[in-house]
Amino acid sequence: MKKNIFKYSLKTNEPERINRIMSEFVKGFNTLSKVGDAVAIFGGTNAKRESKYYKLAQKAAYSLAKKGYAIMTGAGPGIMEAANKGAKEANGKSIGLNIRMPSNQKPNRYITTLVSFKYFFVRKVMFSKYSKAVVVFPGGYGTLDEFVEFIALIQTKTVEPFPVILFGSKYWSGLINWFKKTILKNGLIKKEHLDIFIITDEISEISAIIKNFCKK
Repeated sequence: MKKNIFKYSLKTNEPERINRIMSEFVKGFNTLSKVGDAVAIFGGTNAKRESKYYKLAQKAAYSLAKKGYAIMTGAGPGIMEAANKGAKEANGKSIGLNIRMPSNQKPNRYITTLVSFKYFFVRKVMFSKYSKAVVVFPGGYGTLDEFVEFIALIQTKTVEPFPVILFGSKYWSGLINWFKKTILKNGLIKKEHLDIFIITDEISEISAIIKNFCKK
């Protein structure tokens, strides 16, 4: 029988869980409040080191770190490792927000500041609170979840707007076409909601987009 990771025991002490959640918030706030301007980089865990997007994520992080931005990832392998590697090579701040899961994700070796979380929602708060911008490289369900989370926060005006950049137009074109031809066509979003994010294929454009956004 498969283990149900969502089933809690009736013997669980709920006040203890609340204390653990609070301690994760405190730990995250105490550590990340000191990082300065940070750019979060997301992408697939299964991206190979020899792949195009791994190398581009590494290059993007290097460029941003050289411009003084801290680089923040989910601490895992793939695109996250590439981004942390680029930041470290640039002698920048390389931050990893690790999540403890049944699959036991191991933080990559290029992180200089590591914060581990048990609760996904606490980790998401840290990303949204301390990211000056978000760059989303090709990825799977987790990457899509993070992308949609951020554009939903901006759409609902729950947070102040910030740049959300999709990297790789060819990869994301199918999803964006679905946004336009299905969600927009059915009146479930407005046309201006498609302007919440920007798509690029150029590393040099990432910092320019962030800089121009801040000027506005």
